[in-house]
Amino acid sequence: MKYVTLPCGETVPALGQGTWHIGDALAGRRTEVDCLRRGIDLGLTLIDTAEMYGDGRSETLVGEAIAGRRTDVFIVSKVYPHNASRRAMPTSCENSLKRLRIETIDLYLLHWAGGVPLAETVEAFEALQRAGKIRHWGVSNLDLAAMEELHGVPGGGAVQTDQVLYNLGRRGIEWDLLPWLRERRTPVMAYSPLEEGRLVRDRGLAAFAKRHGMTPAQAAIGWLLAQDGVVAIPKTGSSERLEQNAHTVEHPLTAEQLKELDTLFPPPDGSTPLEML
Repeated sequence: MKYVTLPCGETVPALGQGTWHIGDALAGRRTEVDCLRRGIDLGLTLIDTAEMYGDGRSETLVGEAIAGRRTDVFIVSKVYPHNASRRAMPTSCENSLKRLRIETIDLYLLHWAGGVPLAETVEAFEALQRAGKIRHWGVSNLDLAAMEELHGVPGGGAVQTDQVLYNLGRRGIEWDLLPWLRERRTPVMAYSPLEEGRLVRDRGLAAFAKRHGMTPAQAAIGWLLAQDGVVAIPKTGSSERLEQNAHTVEHPLTAEQLKELDTLFPPPDGSTPLEML
């Protein structure tokens, strides 16, 4: 497994497990729990969730999956922007902890920027740290201007990651946000690395994967794993796809393969607004 170092000095796997839409359907619950547990066995010990996902159902499912294995996993969850205030965040965090059945969240993120001033959100994060409810904090879906604003408020430099939409087809952050974060050694957490399945159906990527003896998902994930300071968090409820995703780390893409993917999915040639799903 490749690891990424957070600004605090702690390392996390570069390949984790996402849970967007996990837990939405009762019929697939057992399979989804088993997949998360198998992912932990395979080294995908970073698990990302949020209070928004299924109105807490995702966190509840994660809590079931990690029961008895708390020391094996690094849990990331996210707070709604409207709950990111000094008054509301403690309640949101406590509810997440109850659903997850844990005492401390390893990394707690602001899900996206909202009406609460960033300075107040940082103060709320720091209060949760002092209370032992979270270990670290970060943000999600913040563009360069918002990250610069965050770094300008007291304590804002303690941010551990910016979780954003980043994949072969969504490379806009490479123009300005990604270089800025790298200068500050702040990792990117790439959500929707497969574009909710759309990338694996791309004809060019499928042809590339076939030529090189891999699946389209492995090609897309492998491209992210080749980037410095990037954590990929694909979501799957399929044990077969989970195994394929996990084996991506065993076969890093070569420089020639990365150049070929640059031709298929060119890097940005200018600044673009931060994309979100």
